[in-house]
Amino acid sequence: MIRKFGRDRRGNYTLMTAITIVPLMGGLALSVDYSELLRQKHSALNALDAAGIATAQQIVAGASDADTVAYAKNFFEANLGPVNPADTLLTVTLPNNNAGGGTLKLCSTLTYHPYFLPAATMLIGGGTTGDTTFTACSEIRLKNTLEVALVLDNSGSMNDLGSGTGVKRIDLLKTAAKQLVDTLALQAQQMKQVSKPVQFSLVPFAASVNVGPTHDLDGWMDQDGISPIQHEDFDWTTMTPANDPDRYAEKLNGVWYKRGTGWGETQDQPLTRFSLYADITVESGREEVPNTKQYICDTYNKKGNCSSGHWTTPEYIYTTSRYASWQGCVEARPYPYNNDDTTPNTATPATLFVPMFAPDEAGTLWLDFNRDGVNDATYLSYSYGNNWWADWPYYTDSPTASQRQSDMRKYFLVKPYGSKSAASGDGPNASCTTNPITPLKDVSQLAQKEEINDAIDAMAPNGNTNVPEGLAWGWRTVSSNEPFTEGRPNTEKGNDKVVIVLTDGANTYSAVSDSGYANNRSTYAAYGYTGLTYPGSGSVTRLFMNTSTDIGKTTYTGANYTAALDEQMQTLCANAKNSNVLVMTVALDLSTTDAGDKKALDALKACSSDSRFRKDPTDPTKPAKLFWNATGATLSDNFKEIANELSNLRIVG
Repeated sequence: MIRKFGRDRRGNYTLMTAITIVPLMGGLALSVDYSELLRQKHSALNALDAAGIATAQQIVAGASDADTVAYAKNFFEANLGPVNPADTLLTVTLPNNNAGGGTLKLCSTLTYHPYFLPAATMLIGGGTTGDTTFTACSEIRLKNTLEVALVLDNSGSMNDLGSGTGVKRIDLLKTAAKQLVDTLALQAQQMKQVSKPVQFSLVPFAASVNVGPTHDLDGWMDQDGISPIQHEDFDWTTMTPANDPDRYAEKLNGVWYKRGTGWGETQDQPLTRFSLYADITVESGREEVPNTKQYICDTYNKKGNCSSGHWTTPEYIYTTSRYASWQGCVEARPYPYNNDDTTPNTATPATLFVPMFAPDEAGTLWLDFNRDGVNDATYLSYSYGNNWWADWPYYTDSPTASQRQSDMRKYFLVKPYGSKSAASGDGPNASCTTNPITPLKDVSQLAQKEEINDAIDAMAPNGNTNVPEGLAWGWRTVSSNEPFTEGRPNTEKGNDKVVIVLTDGANTYSAVSDSGYANNRSTYAAYGYTGLTYPGSGSVTRLFMNTSTDIGKTTYTGANYTAALDEQMQTLCANAKNSNVLVMTVALDLSTTDAGDKKALDALKACSSDSRFRKDPTDPTKPAKLFWNATGATLSDNFKEIANELSNLRIVG
C-alpha cells in the first residue's frame, strides 16, 4: 500500500499550483500596484500642469496672492481624477515680481498607498508601511508685455550741439530713440502668441504738453467751465446787462453762462475757454451778399406804380472768421491731481483738464474819457510779452494792467481787417510749442511702429523745460485710466509700464518783473501765472501748492520756480513708482561740476526706479538705479543699455 501511494501522481498539479501561487500572486500584486502608481502619477502631473496654466491666467488678471494660491489648490484638486486629494500636497511659489512677469512654480507631492504591502515593498520600497511619495514641479514663465512712454525734452536748448559731436541734441535724440523702438519691435515680432507685446507712446514736452486738439469734445476735458482753474484770470463781471443787454454773462451755481439773444445759437451755454476760442473773431474780408440787387423806382405814375427806375449796384458785407483754434495744450491740474493719473470726472471738477488759454496781456491803451467813441490824447502803455488783442476801448479812468488783462469784454470786439498781427508765438496758444502726444502703438505692427518713428522725427525744440508735466503725461499714456486708455489694466500682471524721461537741463519757468502791474510774476505756461491764484486756493499759486517750507510762496524768481518744479517732480516720481510704474531717467549734457546741473542730475537720479537685474557697481549690495548721465557722444550707447534693460523685462519663455 505504501508503495502504491508512492507511485500515485494525481495530486501533482495541486502541489505545483500551491508552490507557484505565491510568485503568481506577487506578480499580480506588483502589476496592480505599479499600474495604479503610474495612473496616479500621470493624473497628478496632468492636474499640476493644468493648474499651472490656469493659475498663471489668474495672476495676469490681477488676482491677489492669497486668492491665487487658493485658486491653484482648488483647481489642482478638482482635476486629480482617481487620486485622493488627501494624498497630495501642493506648494505654490508666486513670481518674485507680481507687477510684471517672472516665474510661477507649482510643486505637488503624491503619497501612494499600495494595495499589496509586501509586493509594494519589493517594488518601490516604502519601509514597513509600503507607502511611497514622489514630487513633481511645473514652472510657468509669465510672458512680459511692455508699455513704454518716451517722455522727451523738446525745449529750445535741444537745438544746441551735443557735446563731443557736431550734431544737434534733438537729432542725436531722434536717432537714439528710433533705434530703441526698432530694437524692441524686432523682439516683439517673436511673440506671435501675445497681443500687443510691446507698445510705445511719445510725449514731447517743453513748457507744457500737447494732448492733441482732437480731444476738444472729450468728457475728460472741462466742457462746462466747472474746474476751479477755468477762470483763474478771467473777470466775467464786466460783462453786465448794462454794458450790453443782448450779450452778457451770468453766474449760476459757480458756472458762468451766456445770457441775451446776441449770442445766437450758443445762448445760455457755459462760458469756457473752449467758447472763447470759438467766439473770438476777426474781419477776414468782404463778400457779395447773394441776391441783393434791387430795382429802385425813380418816378411813379398817378396809380402809384413805378414808371421808371434803376437797379442798385451789388451790396457787400464784411465776413468774419475765428481768430484762433485750440492747439491741444492743457494746464496742470491743481494739487494733488497734477501729480497723478486720477481719472477725470465731473463729480470732482478739479480732476478735469482745462485747455490752455494765454490771456491777452496789457498793451498800449487810449482812453475815451468822454465816451464819445473818440480816444482822448491820454494813453497808458505797458511792455508785456503776449499782447495779441485790443483792450476794451471805453475806459473812463486809468485802469490797472490787471483789470485790462482780465476784462473779458475785449474778446468780443471783432478785430478789424488789416489790423497789426500779434508777434510770432503770441496769442492764446502761447507756450504751446510741442507736437501732440502719440498714444501707445503696437510696434510689432509695421504701420504703428512707423507712426511712432514719424512722430519722433517731427519733434522740434522750442520753449522752457517742465519735466513734471512731461512725466505726468507719460504716466497717463501707459495708465489704463482716462484720458488715454490704450494701456493694459493697471492691475494686470505680466505687464510692465515704463516711463523714460530725457532732459538736457533743469526745470525752468520764466519769471518777469511785473510787481504793481498785472501781478503775473511769470510768463504763461502749464501752471498758469505764478503770481495768480484760482478761487478757493487761498494765497498760494498752483506751482507752490504742497511744496516744502524751503520754497518761498511769495518768492517770484526763476531759481525758486525751479526748486518748486523739482519738488513737484519728486512727488510725481514717488507716486508713479508706488503705482508700479518703472521710471528711467536720462540726463543729457549736464555737468557734474556746475552747481545747477549737479542739482538737476541728483533730482533725476532720485526720481529713477531700481533695476531688477543689475547691481550698483559701487555697492553690489544695492540695485543699480535706472539713470543714465549721457553726453551727446554717448547717448546712442546709453539707449542701447536701456534697450537691454527693457529686453530683460520682456522675457519670451
